[in-house]
Parts: sequence; C-alpha cells; structure tokens
Amino acid sequence: MPRWISGGYERGRRRSFWGFRRFSGFFGIVDLLFIVAILYVLIKLFLVAAPYVIALVVLLLLRDLLRPRMWF
Repeated sequence: MPRWISGGYERGRRRSFWGFRRFSGFFGIVDLLFIVAILYVLIKLFLVAAPYVIALVVLLLLRDLLRPRMWF
C-alpha cells in the first residue's frame, strides 16, 4: 500500500507521516529554536512597522478631509 494511502502507518506501529516524531531529540530542539527566532523577528518587525502604518492611514484620512471638493 502506498504511503499516502495508509497515512504513514506501518503494520500496526503508529508513526508520523515523515517516519519520526516531530520536534524530538536534538534536531527537534534546534527546529523549535529556529521557529521561535523567526516568530520573534516577525513580531519585532510588526511592532516597528505598526506606528508607520497607523500614521500613514491618519495622513490619508486628513488629506481626504482637507482636500477641497468640487460640488456640482
């Protein structure tokens, strides 16, 4: 039976799809550290960029409110 049909199980022994448990052992710890580092960088980038986005939205709203309109 192909692996994708059986869902990664072999002869009654429960295994994950890739043949090993995720995030186990030394390389699992390394993987978790990489994921935490990536999430940390993304959150820091969001915190840095958020005030600029808010300021840009406020400036665009002010420009729309202060722009002279032609009423026909």
